[in-house]
Amino acid sequence: MGFGTKTDYPTGRVLDLDKSYNYIIKPAAKAAGYECVRADEIQHAGNINVPMYQQLLNADVVIADVSTYNPNAFYELGVRHALKPFTTITIAEDKLVFPFDIGQIAVRKYHHLGEGIDFGEVERMREELTAAIKIVGEKAACDSPVYTFLQNLHPPALAKLEVERAVASVGGDQADSQPTIRALLDKADEAFAKSDFATAKSFLTVVRTLKPTDSYVSQRLALATYKSKLPSPESALKEAADILETLGPNTSTDTETLGLYGAVYKRLWEIAKVTADLDKAIWAYEKGFYLKNDYYNGINLAFLLNVRATLNNQERAEAITDFVLARRTRRRVLSLCQELIESSRSPKGADLYWIKATMAEAHFGLGDKELAQKLLSEAKLLLDSSSTWMIQSTEEQLSKLQVLLANPPSGLLSTGAVV
Repeated sequence: MGFGTKTDYPTGRVLDLDKSYNYIIKPAAKAAGYECVRADEIQHAGNINVPMYQQLLNADVVIADVSTYNPNAFYELGVRHALKPFTTITIAEDKLVFPFDIGQIAVRKYHHLGEGIDFGEVERMREELTAAIKIVGEKAACDSPVYTFLQNLHPPALAKLEVERAVASVGGDQADSQPTIRALLDKADEAFAKSDFATAKSFLTVVRTLKPTDSYVSQRLALATYKSKLPSPESALKEAADILETLGPNTSTDTETLGLYGAVYKRLWEIAKVTADLDKAIWAYEKGFYLKNDYYNGINLAFLLNVRATLNNQERAEAITDFVLARRTRRRVLSLCQELIESSRSPKGADLYWIKATMAEAHFGLGDKELAQKLLSEAKLLLDSSSTWMIQSTEEQLSKLQVLLANPPSGLLSTGAVV
């Protein structure tokens, strides 16, 4: 399965697959009497594919969660089906449309809410998966379409000596001392929590060498890179931009990638005042906002529309258009944020902070400074002392927005009325 947050491109939803693993899969495996290991938890030195293929061959039971059309998960499921005629379980969140070639496979489905999973659904799926693991572990009935249709096929097996040689090729006994991908990601998260972005970057750089095509890892690395401001703010931003280019932002529908791309070019604009950087930032935020009604992209789009509206080289009609669009975007963002607060997802902690801080900025941009201050005060109470950078980021943007609103385009009053 994938790990971290992944985008389901057909629907545009972002799913936290760590919740699937930690709440459903791992507890179900343990309840059935098995030790559960995900690919990012495999201890190894050298090429991650060697121990991964060993696990796909030798594991008593393999669970494949193919949610979000994860190509790696599908490929590894195919490898397992080719290696073993039985003891493979396939699961997926219930909105996935399954490709024709796995139409003959029994797929157990669960309902994923995106950032989390309903407690009742966790209990139901965990119980179902535990029972399934026990059954396939005991009966060993054929569940591979390869061995179903090619009935005279014999599964491969590694002799004990060959297994020992493979282990030696990736470091022998030293492999036990190597940190897992999960351990490295946890260290990076700890560094993020302390605003130690240089340390987070160092851990994520190592992870990216092991998972070079994983979008979540590249996104986190890009964030740590530009936040580190090393060796200089501008060079860090350009390095982050290069990392994000590997994710194909021009064709991507991943709002996290687009939000980061916008953030990088927004900051490059602030440093060098190159109009092309500002246009790139607006393009990225606009695309992310309209793809998924993403409030983060939306509030930053509104801010940069105000920025562009104040440029001296803007035609009057275009400047007024940007100013009006900024206000309309803020109203839409407020509606989206209110829907999130009232939804069954019940955002908490940092997630709720960003929603309330975004609403504060939107009201500020629409001229209701009193309500904006009230919301911001409520948002600050949601954070601990380790999250001061989040508050600083919000207050810095509000300060800049105040200057922009005090200098509306020619033909507009500061209230936004056309004159």
